[in-house]
Amino acid sequence: MVQHDVAGSPQLRLGLSKAQPDTPARQAWRRFRRHRLAMVGIVINVLLIIASLLGDSKAALNQNLPAMNQPPSREHLLGTDRIGRDILARTLVGGRISLSVGLVAVTFSTSIGIVLGALAGYYRGWLDHIIMRVVDVVLSFPVIILLLCVASLIGPSIFNVMAMIGLLTWPVPCRIMRGQFLTIRERAYVEAANAMGVSDLHIARRHILPNALAPVLVYASFAVATAVLLEAGLSYLGLGVQPPTPSWGNMLNTARNISTMERAVWQWLPPAITTVLFVLAVNFVGDGIRDALDPQSSR
Repeated sequence: MVQHDVAGSPQLRLGLSKAQPDTPARQAWRRFRRHRLAMVGIVINVLLIIASLLGDSKAALNQNLPAMNQPPSREHLLGTDRIGRDILARTLVGGRISLSVGLVAVTFSTSIGIVLGALAGYYRGWLDHIIMRVVDVVLSFPVIILLLCVASLIGPSIFNVMAMIGLLTWPVPCRIMRGQFLTIRERAYVEAANAMGVSDLHIARRHILPNALAPVLVYASFAVATAVLLEAGLSYLGLGVQPPTPSWGNMLNTARNISTMERAVWQWLPPAITTVLFVLAVNFVGDGIRDALDPQSSR
């Protein structure tokens, strides 16, 4: 009698009805939270983004010739460069530029890769053949060489760097998405949807794409760090973001001068450290996403 009252009590039934189902997304989030390095990476990235957003653009561009090449002091916590600009302000504003380039370029390239990979993997045939041959051609050239050639032809700027990185790095997510679509389209639930006469767009968007995004998201997390490094390399060579607009890459360009590298380490060390920290933190987050979306790898 007591058991019946407890099991059939309205309070217990109400509690059971309010219990949220343990969905795959919740399971992945729990696995991600248990990844300590991934959580450390998120904290570092959030701090870098907030600091970059708080950077003073006017101070980063303001020239003060009497204060040029000064070491760190109370007035300039990280010192000044060769024309008296504040290194701290330029590092923060440069982070805003570099992170924007990385995020926009990866979003652009991943979007192209998802669309073309989905078309190639779902329809196959001649469309798959054409897309994959274009992918093979683009992948046959080193990305950095293509970036240097294109940048020298169209000219360096922030938007050109974003577009170049996006247009030259889409083949990898395209191949990943194609492989996922080729595998998932053979599943029983996709074949059942086809037999019921469901449209191709609905099947691809509702049944295949959500199950195929996991490896692409893992790639995108690592690709952000790669894009930031590519931008830094181009800016270091003078073909990326152009002065006086700061970026971590063109700030590192001062290290090409041996005297500056040896006697004014405060001018290039802050952007170098922030670049390393960001790339390391993004890799930690990517490892966490990979383990969270692949339970077997976490085991």
